[in-house]
Amino acid sequence: MGPLKGYRIIEIAGIGPGPFACMMLADMGADVIRLERPTGARGLDSLPANVLNRGRRSVGIDLKHADAVELILRLVEDADALIEPFRPGVAERLGIGPEPCLARNPRLVYGRMTGWGQEGPYATMAGHDINYIALGGALAHFGRPGEVPVPPINMVGDFGGGGMLMAFGVVCALLEAKSSGQGQVVDAAMVDGTAILMAMVHGLRAMGFWDIEKGRNVIDGGAHFYDAYETADGGYISVGSIEPQFYAELLRLTGLEGEELPHQMDRDQWPTLKERLAAIFKQKTRSEWCEVMEGTDVCFAPVLTIEEAPRHPHNVARQVFTEVGGVVQPAPAPRFSRTPGEISRPPSAPAADTDEALAEWGLSEAEIAKLRSAGAVA
Repeated sequence: MGPLKGYRIIEIAGIGPGPFACMMLADMGADVIRLERPTGARGLDSLPANVLNRGRRSVGIDLKHADAVELILRLVEDADALIEPFRPGVAERLGIGPEPCLARNPRLVYGRMTGWGQEGPYATMAGHDINYIALGGALAHFGRPGEVPVPPINMVGDFGGGGMLMAFGVVCALLEAKSSGQGQVVDAAMVDGTAILMAMVHGLRAMGFWDIEKGRNVIDGGAHFYDAYETADGGYISVGSIEPQFYAELLRLTGLEGEELPHQMDRDQWPTLKERLAAIFKQKTRSEWCEVMEGTDVCFAPVLTIEEAPRHPHNVARQVFTEVGGVVQPAPAPRFSRTPGEISRPPSAPAADTDEALAEWGLSEAEIAKLRSAGAVA
């Protein structure tokens, strides 16, 4: 039922952003087959409970086998897109780079998911999320003043700047291919994605509204009205009362209304005002502050863990989370009124669906048996 129903996509298995992109595409209805080593040598990424692998079947394949390369090129003939996770040049050495793939299927969208991109001084280096967001200009701005930068898990590089960028790029190229009849290469690099996620900050800096020192700005934890605070029971709440009318609500609900306070945007007074608010928020538990602030325009929410978030009434009402195969996980997003996405199946163990998937992609039983006998698939 998803909006991508009818599209066929080949995923060459990788870690992090590639699987995330393919999860999103599968959630939206695309038929995605995951080609991976049958041994599951990537550790955690091959566990059946790995949410990133949901919604698609796993084909065990030896990419270094000549028959496996020919199999991929045959699958490409009936595919709309292929996504690969290798460093620059690896797919070419394997014989499944853009040139042979597009020769087999000129309409193919060929997605390349890397950290540094296909060219540049860093292109062939190893790296991880922390490195890409460091070079992309984001990491320096996460954390408290005078402290080392704090990695924001791997939300910015791997998933926002990587996987989501790839999914967006593939869908854009698929739309263009419908009108032009031609495929193309999508070069999705996490350093590029990190940079574009910082677009607003670049604009604020150019207009003189962003201090280069972290913890000195409205939305980086510098302001007393935009931060997280500890409560009496050791929990945390968040406030984001930027606009004057929301700030007035914050003052009213914290009991500061009527006091002669510095102007909201007096940055020199932010540390002092933050101490005042910290002391006030420590006087009640997190649930007590929820009773005070929920339903108001103060811009408030409790700070929830991944175990708590699925149980919050708002998330329950919107069905933000679901359970598949006994694993609680985020539901497909965004939402569509007519063609909703869905999780078609839980993650498969490596090579669990080789025969089923290849048969549905047009191979006969005899061909599959021959590939298995040769060691090309498992």
